[in-house]
Amino acid sequence: MKVCLEQALTELMSVKCPFKQVMKNGTMTVEIYKPDQVDLQQPHTQDEIYIIISGTGNFYNNGIISEFKPLDVLFVLAGVEHQFQNFTDDFTTWVIFYGEQAERINYFFNYLAIDFNFKMS
Repeated sequence: MKVCLEQALTELMSVKCPFKQVMKNGTMTVEIYKPDQVDLQQPHTQDEIYIIISGTGNFYNNGIISEFKPLDVLFVLAGVEHQFQNFTDDFTTWVIFYGEQAERINYFFNYLAIDFNFKMS
């Protein structure tokens, strides 16, 4: 599978929202995202990776603010509050969602149960 930046931008311009899904395979989806002045997104149910295409600004991620620029890669855990802030008008990013939050929770609780049983033996 392949998505060209030019094609993704053209598809984004055809919708009336700041993002457009451009690829999907299993639990993984790829979107192009270009918010207009304010980033209104909420925490997501999947982990996500941002690959900055253009623009600069600040990124709030679970209480930490860092600067970003083109080609930076940012990671956000599922369920974590995050937001792009003070970004330039040309800001655009790839967004890659993957995995299921439920899988992580099940793994975490299974791990705790195994660890708890081991300590109790």
